[in-house]
Amino acid sequence: MTIRVLIADDQEMVRRGLRRILETQPDLEVVGEAGDGVATVEAARALRPDVALVDVRMPRMDGLEVVRQLCGPGADPQVRVVVVTTFDLDEYVYPALRGGASGFLLKRSGPALLVEAVRAAVAGDSLISPSVTVRLLRHVTGRRPDAEPLPEPLTPREIEIVREVAGGRTNADIAAALFISAGTVKTHVAHVQRKLGVRNRVGVAMRAFELGYLTDLP
Repeated sequence: MTIRVLIADDQEMVRRGLRRILETQPDLEVVGEAGDGVATVEAARALRPDVALVDVRMPRMDGLEVVRQLCGPGADPQVRVVVVTTFDLDEYVYPALRGGASGFLLKRSGPALLVEAVRAAVAGDSLISPSVTVRLLRHVTGRRPDAEPLPEPLTPREIEIVREVAGGRTNADIAAALFISAGTVKTHVAHVQRKLGVRNRVGVAMRAFELGYLTDLP
């Protein structure tokens, strides 16, 4: 199945970058672009995409109102919306998710997470940037002291990797911060995912938080 995607951002350069990322995937098709909120809603109604990637700060109508109009009760069409923004402020995160958004990503999250978020939205799942996930967990649940310990504990280096992942940093960012290669970071992340029993970077952040590895993050 080809997933049809609408891109909404007031910066043409950003739209172009997102299009390039999505069009590398054989199952994703960009069917339209919009530069403001009103145009986004109109394009969604005309094109009926499977997923809309929507920025928060746009002229004429902000992304939060776009979420309400496309995801709220009685919306026609009902479009799955993934918010893609520079800003991870609580005043954006919580209203977007309460309004029905299928994901909340920071623009620095990188191509892999963006593609994963689009596919997750179509599958009925939600994908949220790791750094936002940790803050949401603190806000809603707090750490789980009864979480079952790992059969194979994380090494000190893997804990460093987890902290960087939970901060929403890319492999290249982590490599620069820890003075190792991006390939080595990728290998560490794969080992961490196996030990934690999770499938992606958001899962790493959530599980590590439950286990108490991230208690001193801001």
